[in-house]
Amino acid sequence: MPEALIRGVHINYEVVGSAGPWIALTPGSRRSYHELVDLAKAIAAHGYRVLLHDRRNCGASDVAFDGSGSEHEVWADDLYELGRRLNALPIVVGGSSAGARLAILFAIRHPQALRGLLLWRVTGGQEAVDRLAESYYGQFITLARAGGMQAVTASEHFAECIKARPANRERLLATNVDEFIAVMTTWREQFLQSATLPIVGASEAQLNAITAPACIVAGNDVIHTPATARKAAKLIPNSELHDDVVAKRADDDLLKDWDRKEWREAEPKLAQIFATFLARTGIK
Repeated sequence: MPEALIRGVHINYEVVGSAGPWIALTPGSRRSYHELVDLAKAIAAHGYRVLLHDRRNCGASDVAFDGSGSEHEVWADDLYELGRRLNALPIVVGGSSAGARLAILFAIRHPQALRGLLLWRVTGGQEAVDRLAESYYGQFITLARAGGMQAVTASEHFAECIKARPANRERLLATNVDEFIAVMTTWREQFLQSATLPIVGASEAQLNAITAPACIVAGNDVIHTPATARKAAKLIPNSELHDDVVAKRADDDLLKDWDRKEWREAEPKLAQIFATFLARTGIK
């Protein structure tokens, strides 16, 4: 797969489709983009080019720890620069969970480069913030304090990053452990502050200010609650909500974790919803 040197970091990417408007899609957590290839192909079949990439600290891209902003702000700025490099701007930006947060931060930080938003499994609420702050940041702070960067390289996530890009081992071991802990602590604190926001990563005023059209697909678990999707759809002015892509559940009967099989089986429906939305909004 091709890669680009973006803001000093090697970013692994792939473009699905050869013509048409550009769409960037990003998965949740820090997972590789490969889980979205089939969905990208389904959307590209409607006449779009879909940009997939491994964010820094994900998949086969470089590990790099930049505390100048939240992790999602850093990712959003990386995507903007990658899109600029590929002459893909303005672009539709979408994603699931952490990918949706990246998309929303892209909308906030680079509104002139955005044509639309495709969001699914939007994250919000105290339980989501507490659980994810530990998963994304807390566990690595603990590892680094106990065993230095060697312990970080042995963690499940960063071991996968090394497997996908062997040079990441030396990059991790060369990272100053105190600086690593400081960045992870900053990112964790910023994430925890989102507990009082309507969705993780954006305030009511920031969501109100988004002018690009947005298609929002609700989740059905305690991390990606339907209530969060409803809040996002209410606050983003030019948005539409779909709450029946996966099984509808009451707010007091949500899954503890998202069902990957259920979402995988829903991809054809998801692709059709997004393609219809884009055509209706004139992005075709």
